Amino acid sequence: MMQSNYLTRTVGVLFLALCAFNSTAAERGTSRQAQLLLNNAIELMQTQGEKVALAQFNNPQAGFVQGDLYIFVVDMEGTYLASGANPALIGQNLANLSDAAGKNIGQEILKLAELMGYGIVEYEWLNRATNDVEHKFSRIRKLGNHVIGVGFYLPDNAS
Repeated sequence: MMQSNYLTRTVGVLFLALCAFNSTAAERGTSRQAQLLLNNAIELMQTQGEKVALAQFNNPQAGFVQGDLYIFVVDMEGTYLASGANPALIGQNLANLSDAAGKNIGQEILKLAELMGYGIVEYEWLNRATNDVEHKFSRIRKLGNHVIGVGFYLPDNAS
């Protein structure tokens, strides 16, 4: 009887651990999900205007924060206008922001927006869900005087 309880508890703990692992993996946004979220953000900005869109992007319950994916918006000088992950960034400037490896990603984002109007920036960033520095990408697109972006991490099994 004692061995049966031990086996039951062990299987239960393994099941909960597996569920937690799958839950964490499921919360990691994909490149495709990031692209869809960016497309939705651009459409909202175009149809509803800057004021409504920025309010939605800064509201975690408005659909523009999905797991570890979130919309951010800066103007062409680098000033944050929206950050779904951290609205406290609003008003701060990313122009001189560097990643964990010392790469100036703020300038890279602004330069890519100016030259191409869209693209992907790669960098090393702290993933707050795992508390590890990880390889991250941000899809960005210039819309008027705004740069709208969304970042995503590589899948766990791609490292």
